[in-house]
This record gives sequence, structure tokens and C-alpha cells, in this order.
Amino acid sequence: MNPEYPIPWEARAAKKREDTLAKIPAGWRLSPADLELAAKQRDLTGPFIERFLEPEVIDIVKTDSVPLVNDIRTGKRSAVEVTKAFCKTAAVAHQINNCLLEIFFDAAIKRAEELDEYFRVNGKPVGPLHGLPISLKDQFHVKGVDTTMGYVGWIGGNMGITDPTQTHQVESQITKELLSCGAVLYCKTSVPQTLILGDTYNNVIGRTLNPHNHNLSCGGSSGGEAALMALRGSTLGVGTDIGGSVRIPAAFCGIFSLKPTPERVSYRDAANTNPGQNTYRSALGFISTSLDGCELALKSLLSTRPWLQDPAVVPIPYRQDVFDDVLSRADAGGRAKADRPLKLGILWRDGSVEPHPPIRRGMAIVAEAVKKAGHKLVDWNPPPHATAQKIHYSFLLADGARDVHDHLLLSGEPLIADLQAHFNLKDPIPLLEYQDLTIQGLAYEQAYSDYWNSMSGDDGQEVDAIIMPVAPHAAVIPGRWYHLGYTEVINLLNYSAAVIPVTKADRGVDGVDGTYRPVNEVDRANWESCEFFAGGFVVRLELTMRF
Repeated sequence: MNPEYPIPWEARAAKKREDTLAKIPAGWRLSPADLELAAKQRDLTGPFIERFLEPEVIDIVKTDSVPLVNDIRTGKRSAVEVTKAFCKTAAVAHQINNCLLEIFFDAAIKRAEELDEYFRVNGKPVGPLHGLPISLKDQFHVKGVDTTMGYVGWIGGNMGITDPTQTHQVESQITKELLSCGAVLYCKTSVPQTLILGDTYNNVIGRTLNPHNHNLSCGGSSGGEAALMALRGSTLGVGTDIGGSVRIPAAFCGIFSLKPTPERVSYRDAANTNPGQNTYRSALGFISTSLDGCELALKSLLSTRPWLQDPAVVPIPYRQDVFDDVLSRADAGGRAKADRPLKLGILWRDGSVEPHPPIRRGMAIVAEAVKKAGHKLVDWNPPPHATAQKIHYSFLLADGARDVHDHLLLSGEPLIADLQAHFNLKDPIPLLEYQDLTIQGLAYEQAYSDYWNSMSGDDGQEVDAIIMPVAPHAAVIPGRWYHLGYTEVINLLNYSAAVIPVTKADRGVDGVDGTYRPVNEVDRANWESCEFFAGGFVVRLELTMRF
């Protein structure tokens, strides 16, 4: 035994897994036969998970966020019955797909009882999220609950804090704001070790897979959130995004997400990897089973005026007038008003890695729909995304992985295999090199903005938003990630982005294009993997705005 680590990291992780499962009520635990059946199942969503749920539970969890809030607000449903339904579904989801790092169902039900009593006495809700169960990525601190963020060394505490007087006492600002709006918090979802990975695997609970196809990745780093939602164990969750972390899981698991501009919503007192790197900050974002859910979350949190408690938040309230103005430019069916159509750019490819046929087809479907609705569409050919990706990636590794290794040393756990090529300990970037990278990043932002402005063209109309792929493929086999350029560029630009549904890949329609010739080795690896990823997965596209 290593004297530095009297308890091996493997034993600590195993104990954590046991403790988590023990928090699931006995009546909600699946039998060994049920678990074996789930292990052999390709698609865990819909009919499969519903076999373990009562009809009344299914009816609740198949309802999206806004209708649920309205049902509770009008007295059609109680906060307790809604909370119990999502707690049970989340419990089943975790047992069949390993997606939760923290469970606190008892506290959630008690909170729901208090909300129901408040509503009974006062005849009004606590706030805009009254009674709605909301899941949290395991970066956000809840008093009395672990935050491991996928590190074994954080088990039993939060943020690696070893001072017993501080353990479990930290609460993230976003947690406080959600509670002030009436939300019910009930679980925290899994993440990859370090957070910097488009997959979800850690040494605490292992791998979370795609509920639609258990052979594939759920994405990352907010992968536990997306997997839970695909199984209807949540309708609204909070994640973070520094390179695609709320967008990639949404794209892989068939749901919606919103990455606001950094500093739009509070990151105060949340855990993070290498928090001192704030030149290109991680953004807090939302994942939901509906687009309305993302809107509800942003509007609710901004109503708390988060900038009063977090000086990093820009003091801009929810701009309902801007929202209404955009909607007014189309009728209820999305058709353009003759005098003010939307003008959208469309980026078909980033020039580094070609999208697979299903993504191409999804782009074509959107392009045709936009034109048919009478809106303007222009091809988008901005400054090379490869430049932005190179700069952004350099910032992610600026500390030479020192922060990551400091946390690994708390338990002696190793780097997971998928990270060993990139996160081995190195010397940090020298200050002058760091400053030069900052200048390069600013120059790229300016060049991109200049290009955007230049696209006003002869009509003098500014481009409202850009349509582009989230990734050059649908969900991948774990470990088969080759290119993050489609999402990383948006983080370097600090733009906002939403992920929306388009269609599903279809092996019978989306055959391999034998005419395409890859332009580089990464493109070749991605293209040669095309036939493995073509069958039946959701194709989603990113809608990017610069505010």
C-alpha cells in the first residue's frame, strides 16, 4: 500500500458508488434481472425505461418544463407529486445508464412539501420556477452534498476542500438563485474527469453512455445532464460550456441547449478546471427537453439580478423587447413578414473537417425551410475556424495541466485513457507567450466581427444569426472524437449559441460519399469513421448569435 494514500483510490470510488445507490429508496431499485436486461438493451429511452414507471409518473415526466410549471401554478399538480416522479425516473435512469454523481431525493421531497405549503397558505408561487425539479451538472455546490466534479480526491467534500469546517458549506450562486425562483434541486449529474472532454467518463462512477444507443457516447462534458434528459429524468438542467460542453451532449442525445455569452449568468462559487484561465471563460448554460425550457431558465435567473451578487455578470436584464422584435418578423408558422425577413448565414463546412452525409442533409433541410419561409440565406465563409481552434486550445492547456494534476494527487488516481495524450504534466505557457495568444485571439475576434459586418451586402441588412453544425458527425463511438472546431470557435468569439433539432441520421438515406477526398489526416480519420456513426441518431444544428 502506498503510505501517501492509506485508502486506494479504487476503494474510495467503489464506496462512493455504493453510497450513491444506497440513497435510492428500496422500492425504486431494480432487480438483478432488470439490470441484466438493461445491459443488453440498445435503446433505453421511451418504452424501455417506462416499463419501470407507473402511468401517472410517465404522464408527469413526459411533460416539458413550461407546462409543468403552469400545472403546479394552477393547482393541477402538486410540487410533491412532480418531484417524486422525477426522483424515481432519475433513480431508474441512473441504475440503467450510470448518469448521476449525487442523489439528494429526501431533501428534494422535503423542499417540495414546503413549496406546496407556501402555495396553500399564500395562494401564489414562490417564483417563476415554483415546484419544478431541476438537475445540476456536478460543478455546482449544494449545501450538505458532495461536489466531486469527477475527481476521486474530492469525494466526501467539495472543490478538494480538506478543512472540515468548510466541507459542504459552500453554495454556488446559481444554486441560491434557482432556489429563490422556487426550483426543486434533486440530483447532480456526471461529468468527465477534468471536464475537458467531449465524452463522459471518470474514475468515480465510470462511463455514461447514450440512452438512444448504448454503443455510443452521450457527449460531454455535460453528458450526464443530457443522458438523464433523454431518459426523461429531468426536463431542465444547468451545465457549463468552454468548448461545446452543453452543445455536444444535446446534439448527441436529442435535446435542446443554450450557451449564453460568458458573464451573462453567474459562475460564482462553482467548481471548474483551471479557474485562473479567464481570458476565454467557461459559460454557464442550460439543457432542456424543450426550447421553452431554456428560455424559462434564462429569464428566471436574470430576474434575480445576478450582477448584484456577482460582479463578473454583465448588468443586462432579460431583453424581452429584442425577443419580441425578432418574433414579430415572422408569422405564427415562421413565414417571413414581407418587409422584415430574417437574414441568416449558413456555414456548410469549416474547411478542416467535412461533415458526414447526415449532417449535410440536415443542413440542406434547414436551408430549404428557411428559403421556403421567405427568409434570406447567405453562405458563410468567415476567417478560418482552424485559427480560432488553435488559439482556444492553447488557452485550455495554458497551465500545463497543473490544476488537473493537483486534483489527481489528492487521491492518487490516474488520468483516464482518453486524456493521456493531451493532459500529461508540462511546463505552463510563459507569460509573454500567453499575452501573445491573447493578442491573437483578439485579432481573430475582430476579423470575425469585420466579416460579419461586411455581410450586410447590397441590401444593407445585418445577418441575424449563423446556422452551422454542432459537430461533423452524429453521436460517436466513445473515444472516436477527432474534431471540436465547430463548437470551439464560438467559445473563442464569446458568442451565444442554441442547439435545435433537425432530423435523424438514416443509414438507408445517408450512404457513405465515396467521392469525397479528405484534406488532412484528421479529416481522413473522421471521414473513414462515417459508416460507423450513420445509423439512426439525431442530427442537430447550432444557431449562433453575437450577443
